Amino acid sequence: MLLFDTHCHLDFPTFDADREAILAACEQAGVARILLPGVEAAHWNRLQACCEGRDGLYPALGVHPGFVAGHDRSDLERLDALLSDGKALAVGEIGLDFWVGRETEKEQIWWLEAQLDLARAHRLPVLLHVRKAHDQVLKRLRHWQVPRGGVVHAFSGSTQQAEQYLALGFRLGVGGGVTYPRAKRLRGQVAQLPLEAWVLETDAPDMPLCGCQGQRNRPDLLPRVLASFASLREESEALVAKILWKNSLELLSGAEGAVQQPKRSPGSQ
Repeated sequence: MLLFDTHCHLDFPTFDADREAILAACEQAGVARILLPGVEAAHWNRLQACCEGRDGLYPALGVHPGFVAGHDRSDLERLDALLSDGKALAVGEIGLDFWVGRETEKEQIWWLEAQLDLARAHRLPVLLHVRKAHDQVLKRLRHWQVPRGGVVHAFSGSTQQAEQYLALGFRLGVGGGVTYPRAKRLRGQVAQLPLEAWVLETDAPDMPLCGCQGQRNRPDLLPRVLASFASLREESEALVAKILWKNSLELLSGAEGAVQQPKRSPGSQ
């Protein structure tokens, strides 16, 4: 089985000491592709360097809504230039996060709309981070109509909102949250919505799996997310993995340097 972690912060310093060992573990676990989202301009170079020369690691670039403070228009211009080289597979992670407070609401909205403009201009999918703001984001997606859709990372909305995202060409990212028995709404949506609606992710080092609370999450644990997902649907892991891999490739193969069937695992030099 081949697995695609569509949201993993493997460039973060917490992985500096054992990144190669984790990539070797990914090879053993069948995690053949990993997408690394950007969160702030200061770390775009670090993210790109982490992916450079490693088969199976791909960058996305953007400004996370929780990090809009301290950014200015020059960062947007730099992002535009970086997206022009064709190496990034997506714009992200971008969005609105009203859970952390509304004091940056205007800045968050400005950055979301500006980055949706870039996604349209470069014909790239987007990676959405949305908390307590699904209706506001959906309103803008209907207006901007980004041509390649994207992923709603760590989806936490209602089933009606999920269906609206799907109608706009988006897929829903599911990670460690699905392993928690108390996540009844998410687990019900996993069982109810079609397989074509979903992609897998870890959000490592965040969003630890059930039983791993307080520990650093890792991309090589993605098979455990798959196992919970398949169990809830009462379908074989092999079938689920095949469809979710296909979903990921369809969504993220539109940029130059398209994702293809792997010749080597992530991190192979």
